[in-house]
Amino acid sequence: MTVPGALRRTLPLDDLGTAVPLPARVSRVVSLVPSLTEAIAVSYPDLIVGATEWCTHPTDLDVRRVRGTKNPDCKAIIGLAPDLVVAAMEENRELDVRRLREAGIAVWVTRIESVPQALASMRRLFEEGLGQPSPPWLLEAEDEWLSPVEPLGIRAAVAIWRDPWMVVGHSTFAGDVVSRIGLTHAFADHADRYPAVTVAELTAGEIDVVLLPDEPYVFSADDGPEALAPTPTVLLSGRLLTWYGPSLCGARSALRTVVGDVGGRHDALVESHADVAHVDSARAAGRESGHVGEH
Repeated sequence: MTVPGALRRTLPLDDLGTAVPLPARVSRVVSLVPSLTEAIAVSYPDLIVGATEWCTHPTDLDVRRVRGTKNPDCKAIIGLAPDLVVAAMEENRELDVRRLREAGIAVWVTRIESVPQALASMRRLFEEGLGQPSPPWLLEAEDEWLSPVEPLGIRAAVAIWRDPWMVVGHSTFAGDVVSRIGLTHAFADHADRYPAVTVAELTAGEIDVVLLPDEPYVFSADDGPEALAPTPTVLLSGRLLTWYGPSLCGARSALRTVVGDVGGRHDALVESHADVAHVDSARAAGRESGHVGEH
């Protein structure tokens, strides 16, 4: 834990503009954000001393677990005496951040609503927060995701929940991912970030495909596609859509392959509008196939 007199002369600011009291050398980090846990652990494995139960990557991460993202064990976190706790405005409660800060714990809060914002935020976290060079995978991700992409001509929605049905709306990382793989984000201009929608809105013919990730709701072949026919659907790893650490590397091409394999261009989607598409379905001979790992 940071102690008076050992702070940096110039305190860095987190994504919300809050000065974070950090020592010259950060050596103990607790992460409350799955993506950032992986980002730090893959790059500087000796730094992470605690993480949430939802921090499933790297798969061999062996650190103290401090409950979940929405209900962290603040007492356990304080007991770990971290130099820094990493949180996210999207993932974590302001109440928990405040409690940790009142206990003298330095907390760095990220705000990530787009791919460029994620890349810039992680670079600042590494270089200004942790005092470490940006890792090679971050440079690779920047090259991959910030380059132009050819539009696929497909209007897509991303479902994140069922009963009620909810989709990705405006100003979200997942929504920006959809746009940056060449799809047209169907709910990009919706007033809500995660709007509730009806099945009729998803099946009225204005949406070419509905993406069904396996998180936060675990959509599967038997849970999701059957309710949205005749609109084609794509089952895929939520990790490709919502995680912004090392998993960004290769995710753009993997997502384009998955969508292209299932639906192809808009004219192909229209022709097959009566069929429900799946990522693992067999396609016509000669068509390329795509495969993504599970979260």
